[in-house]
Amino acid sequence: MVKKVTVVGAGNVGATAAQRLAEKELCDVLLVDIIEGVPQGKALDLAEAAPVEIHDAHIIGANSYEASADSDIVIITAGIPRKPGMSRDDLLATNKNIMKSVTKEVARYSPQATLIIVSNPLDAMCHVAMEESGFPKERVIGMAGVLDSARFRAFIAAELDVSVENIHALVLGGHGDTMVPLPRFSTVSGIPITELLPAARIEELVTRTRNGGAEIVSLLKTGSAYYAPASAAVEMAEAILKDKKKILPCAAYLEGEYGISGLFVGVPVKLGKNGIEQIISLNLADEERQALMKSASAVQELVEVMKKM
Repeated sequence: MVKKVTVVGAGNVGATAAQRLAEKELCDVLLVDIIEGVPQGKALDLAEAAPVEIHDAHIIGANSYEASADSDIVIITAGIPRKPGMSRDDLLATNKNIMKSVTKEVARYSPQATLIIVSNPLDAMCHVAMEESGFPKERVIGMAGVLDSARFRAFIAAELDVSVENIHALVLGGHGDTMVPLPRFSTVSGIPITELLPAARIEELVTRTRNGGAEIVSLLKTGSAYYAPASAAVEMAEAILKDKKKILPCAAYLEGEYGISGLFVGVPVKLGKNGIEQIISLNLADEERQALMKSASAVQELVEVMKKM
């Protein structure tokens, strides 16, 4: 049976995610957006590229959610993007209302779907999605660590002049300035980067990773990153659609793991057909654990602010 993925938001992230899903022939794709003509036009453009890219995935666009019925996965990218000088936290009020509206419709038409949340501020939006949908925690997942780890991997590969295929990296915590890249768990063909780079240079790469999104915003001037975020969301979707049991760092709802309860925080998880099938617990050093708790506190602050809105 052909799988079905709905992508909510036909902006740069959503449209690119739809493209990646189709060209990998993972599923049929529905692109939903409130702006008339935009999802239809982008879907048609992507469909017309199919003979050149050689795939038979069906792609359609819509302004309402009826066509999304019985989706296996819904990737939610809807919301306003960051602008220069704007933090992810500034997006909170507007994107909270958008997320509530979107999730209500998604849950109505696809009650068995797994939600992949991309909208910022990511960790806070996961809370909104889980509360509004009523879905179990296993089926509400935030795209954060996959993107942040990809940025870390790209910087490591460039620094060492090696293939990105050789690099594995791990970034935990909230999707923001307090994220926690873990050099000790980041390797080049199994060799820890701590054996290959001086501590000072590693710290520079860690800092660049934390500021990865802001760096792109400052360069683009009028938008934010979308190629890498879309690729990260699609990697997660592929792991679920193909039941790959893939270990990826994602924002998951924790209930005691890592000493954190009642929060979405980025940790390594196993993704399969049931969504999050296992949360992987690592033995963190004191400094790493303290950094993770600081990041969790930042997420908690956002959630508390959001409750008062």
